[in-house]
Amino acid sequence: MGNNKILGALGENLACEYLSECGYRVIERNFSCKVGELDIIAIQGDSVVFIEVKTRSSEEYGLPSEAVSRVKQGRILKTALYYMQNNKLFDYMCRFDVIEIVIDEENNHRINLIKDAFQYSGRYGY
Repeated sequence: MGNNKILGALGENLACEYLSECGYRVIERNFSCKVGELDIIAIQGDSVVFIEVKTRSSEEYGLPSEAVSRVKQGRILKTALYYMQNNKLFDYMCRFDVIEIVIDEENNHRINLIKDAFQYSGRYGY
């Protein structure tokens, strides 16, 4: 497994632990379908939360969350709509969060949860 894959997997594990501490109930990880992929799907209150995890070893090239482009947001939205329809989650609101994690060489890490990082405003518009 390459260094980026290892860093990404470590970041997702840290993200799940952090989310649990914040009252989220993780229901699925690494969901993938023909439309796209979702890192973490969780329930918080009456919302299904779709969480994109971005992990970096430094902020040298910007914040991790800056990698969640409009194109990436569109893929996440379409995949989330597919997931909600496929799992008949019609009674839930949905939200899109981003977790950015920076892990240094000594394995120290910083986690920043961005709630409502982007929104869905209608037929694939955002």
